[in-house]
Amino acid sequence: MKILTLHVVLTLYLLTDVVAGKFHLFMPQWTHQDKRYSHFSERERLLMKDKAKQMFQNGYDNYIKYAFPQDELNPVDCKGRGPDYGNPSNININDVLGDYILTLVDTLDTLAIMNNASEFKKAVQLVIEYASFDKNNTVQVFEATIRIIGGLLSAHLLIKEPSQPFGDLVPAHYEDELLHLAHDLAARLLPSFEGTSTGIPYPRVNLQNGVPLNSSNSTCTAGAGTLILEMGVLSHLLGDPVYKARAKRALKSLWSYRSNVTGLFGNVINIQTGAWEGGMSGVGAGLDSFFEYLLKAYILFGDAEMLKMFNESYESIKFHLRRGRNHCNKGDGLPPIYVNVNMRNGETVNNWIDSLQAAWPGVQVLNGDIEEAICSHAIFYAIWRRFDALPERYNWHLKAPEILFYPLRPELVESTYLLYQATKNPFYLHVGKEILDSINQYAKVKCGYATIHDVTKKDHEDRMESFFLSETCKYLYLLFDKDNHINKNSDRYLFTTEGHLFPIDKQFRDDIWTQKYTENMTEPIQSVHRNNNISNCEKVGHKRTYFLPIKSNYLSQIEHSIGLP
Repeated sequence: MKILTLHVVLTLYLLTDVVAGKFHLFMPQWTHQDKRYSHFSERERLLMKDKAKQMFQNGYDNYIKYAFPQDELNPVDCKGRGPDYGNPSNININDVLGDYILTLVDTLDTLAIMNNASEFKKAVQLVIEYASFDKNNTVQVFEATIRIIGGLLSAHLLIKEPSQPFGDLVPAHYEDELLHLAHDLAARLLPSFEGTSTGIPYPRVNLQNGVPLNSSNSTCTAGAGTLILEMGVLSHLLGDPVYKARAKRALKSLWSYRSNVTGLFGNVINIQTGAWEGGMSGVGAGLDSFFEYLLKAYILFGDAEMLKMFNESYESIKFHLRRGRNHCNKGDGLPPIYVNVNMRNGETVNNWIDSLQAAWPGVQVLNGDIEEAICSHAIFYAIWRRFDALPERYNWHLKAPEILFYPLRPELVESTYLLYQATKNPFYLHVGKEILDSINQYAKVKCGYATIHDVTKKDHEDRMESFFLSETCKYLYLLFDKDNHINKNSDRYLFTTEGHLFPIDKQFRDDIWTQKYTENMTEPIQSVHRNNNISNCEKVGHKRTYFLPIKSNYLSQIEHSIGLP
């Protein structure tokens, strides 16, 4: 009896140490990284959930107090920001800010996801009262679509969800005003698709007068190819195929201009001739969300044509852009990394990666390529650890940032969240904690959170972009809120590239009219099947939940390659 009791006590002692991250029966060498990342307590998780909510609330409250009804908050001077009327060529501002209460619209579904139903309803009423698109402002079609149309549609669908899982979100006397606003804006963007011989839209449109006379004929691949989710959902809700048809026509047209040698796309194309004016191919700025929306168009609409296009693109990307050893967690060689190449021959054209590429691991998660996502993510996490932020561009050869600012982008947080949902590994909770703590330490200012001007100095630019509340805070909150309705029903929802929530619903898969109205501008895409030749598409075993997602020696290798001690 005493022997049995001693055995039970010893077993409980060892299990306690395992849970505390101090010991593991199956690991002969427990490294400092294993000790650091192997455990995340429930108490700490709840604390970080509250901190994420407080971060959002701080930014949101200050926007309402100091900036509304303008588009953005200047958190240093505690003032609002709108279009730069004095300098129409300032596209850094005017592409995004259209004098249409951008931050509030972009933030609506974050309020709902954080279960703040009362503030959500107040915000919806403010949008209905103040939002107007009858403005003599020229905006970027891509930004207006993903931020404004996406925000309006997501909030409308949350209001219309029969079960109301986020609380009572239905404003008094709601009569589909958010849908009508989305329709109004989309109709004003529609002229961008007209007058181009390729069907690829103009990059900008004036909300009152259509395409400006001096409009550029150059557009980036992502800008033209990241419209189908928002335009498609709008078409289904209205019963009007034109919006989805135009967006899909643009996608298929871009597809027809891919290299017939490599299968790759450039980053800038002429909308009239189809000639590539930028021949760099990568998975970062200029191309990132194009690939994301090919896959998500299949998930949301069941569009098998889009899946085939994504699978072929994914195979081309892994063949031509991927460098390093063959597998993330085994073998010899340099860490896997996706580089920028010449679209025509696959040769490396520069030595940098950019912050938007941090979303690529999230796309890999959605595609089931978890092992690849783990290594892709680890590179950007190492950069974050070095600078407590993610510089806009980082030179992996020189181990130095090339473009120094960090505008509180969400891409790394998004990939961290998706990898945690896929693996449940506490490593990603630690990553999220570091990101949240860094933002609180270095970006928090008097009236919100400011862009970090130089990641090496941590000085500020007086701007809080809308995606900080729409995405960065949202994904941080969801990372730590394990009981959130979305996390318990992740197969029922899809996030857009702006972090807006769309339900995966049969109403978006019943498509009896798109084929009739979609111009067939490319060769037909035949059978659709998962390409079995894509390498490294391996599942992560359940036992890996208790170990580092990437082996400690490989993690150390990545850290050293980024310049960490």
